[in-house]
Amino acid sequence: MAKRPGGVTIVAVIVWIQGFLSALGGALLMIGANTPNGNLQGMNVVGLVSLILGIITIIVGVGLLRGSSVARVLTTIVLVLSIASAVYAMVTTGNVATQIISMLLAVIGLILLYTKAASDYFRSA
Repeated sequence: MAKRPGGVTIVAVIVWIQGFLSALGGALLMIGANTPNGNLQGMNVVGLVSLILGIITIIVGVGLLRGSSVARVLTTIVLVLSIASAVYAMVTTGNVATQIISMLLAVIGLILLYTKAASDYFRSA
C-alpha cells in the first residue's frame, strides 16, 4: 500500500469535523424539540436525519484514511454538490463572499483527493 498523502489526511479530518458538527447539530435539534417549550414539529425527524448523516460522514472520513475508493467517490459527490449549492446560493441570496469561500474549500478538497499521490494511494488500497 502506498503511503497516505497529507492531502488525503487533511480532507479526512475536515470530513470528520463536518460529520461531528452535523451529528451534534442533529442531536441538539432532537433535544430542543423534546423540551416543554419545543413546539418545533418535525424537528425530531430533521435532527435524526442530521445525526445519521453526521455518523455516515464520520465513517466516510475513516474510509478515506484507509484508502477506500468508495469513500473517495462519496466525498467527491458531496464536494461537487457543495460547489453547486454555493453557486445556487450566490445567485439566489447574493451572499457571494461566504459562498466563494465554500466553493474554494470544496475545490481544494477535490484537488487534494485527485493528486497523483492520492490516486496512487487509493489505487493501492
